[in-house]
Order: sequence, then C-alpha cells, then structure tokens
Amino acid sequence: MNCVILAAGLGTRLRGVSDSKPLTPVGGVPLIEHVIRRATAGGAYRFVVVTGYLAERLEPFLVGLGERLALPISFTRAEDWTRPNGFSVLAGSARIEGDYLLLMSDHLFDPEIARRLIGAPSQMADVVLAVDRHVDGELVDPADATKVEVAPDGTIVRIGKELERYNAIDTGLFRAGPELAEAIRAVIAAGGSGSLSAGVQRLADAGLARTMDVDAARWIDVDDARMLALAEGLVASDALMGSAA
Repeated sequence: MNCVILAAGLGTRLRGVSDSKPLTPVGGVPLIEHVIRRATAGGAYRFVVVTGYLAERLEPFLVGLGERLALPISFTRAEDWTRPNGFSVLAGSARIEGDYLLLMSDHLFDPEIARRLIGAPSQMADVVLAVDRHVDGELVDPADATKVEVAPDGTIVRIGKELERYNAIDTGLFRAGPELAEAIRAVIAAGGSGSLSAGVQRLADAGLARTMDVDAARWIDVDDARMLALAEGLVASDALMGSAA
C-alpha cells in the first residue's frame, strides 16, 4: 500500500533537543527512518513524505534513505507548511491514487498496527483510525493527545484535542481514501481551519469514519524531550517490535 507521511511542521516542543524533528535520532536512527522502516514491515511499499520546515535538510536524507533501503521514497513540499496539517494531507494525497496509509513523522509504532490497518476492510468507511483505549497509559501525553469519542459500533463520534468526553486516543495512524482530502477541502471552503482532525470529523458526521483498536500493540508520539527519552528506552528494549528497527 502507498504511504503518506506528514513531516512539514516546526516541531517546536523538541527544538531544545533537535532543530529538525524528523531527523531527531532515536537509538541512533532518525525518527523518519524508524517510521519508514516500521511502515515497510507492516506492508507499505511506496512513500510520499510531505516536507516543509527545514526541507532542504530532510529531502536529501530521504533521497539517500531510498537508495539505502531500495525503496521508492519521494517527497513533496507543502505550499505553506505553517498552516494546519490537513494542508499537508492534501499535498501528499495528490501524489498517489486510491487508499493509503497516513502516518506522522514523529510517531513510532509496532508494525502490527500498520499491518492491521492495511488489511482492514474499507467498506462503509472513508477513513479508519487506529485508536488506543488506554487513555491514561504511560506513553500518552493527555495535554497534547488528540482525543476520540468512539461509538459502540466503532464509528467516530467526535475527535479533537479539547474533548472533555472521550474513550480513546488518536495514535496518528490512519488508512484513508480520496474522500479524506475531499472532506478537508470542504472544511476549508466552509471557512474551517483545514486540520486533519476537522476533515475526519466531517466524515464522522456522515458516518464514514471508523476506528481500529490497537489492543496491546504499542506506539508513542515523540513530541517533547520526555517522550523522546521514553522512545529511546522502548527502542533499546525492543518494546516496539524490533523487527522494524
């Protein structure tokens, strides 16, 4: 399956450690390389990375990584990478056809999550989001996490960082189709922010956004120094499925 990876943002919360979040080393390996290796282990085979901030450093690395791993890794620059991440989704999805795996450049994960998303049936849903029901887990930062209210049938009721009522956490791993980009464009046309979550909410309102529980599989959003330290420990102990490390 094709894979789009969002890597355009400023990464301000890691700036004291690294000025380029995608190139921040974890166990001696840049975050973006971890993500691509783990996605490949999960079944992705072609990558489009959306770049922006410090693209002039990230893009040459991606060229070398593609040669080193013998993988088709391309990149596209978001026109205005300071805008919400839905604009990066639009830039990346324009380079591929059909369904794709959508990932964040700063989320490490068990490849089994990607494998299950790729294998998930796409009927009755335009987007499938991998969610974690362990909302108070050690690896979850409640101040930064995107929350999800999931209905008993697995559909998304609401999604957003400021939800007061929620029963799951957004892991940053999606299986999406062309309809996600259409939903984001509709949000922008209506005067909305154009965020990824807003696009997912629009599909959820139409009953077209579902979830997949990661169960015991582990993941981590490496968004600040504390999470980076935790990620170092997880990689060193093989706790995120070292077959992809």
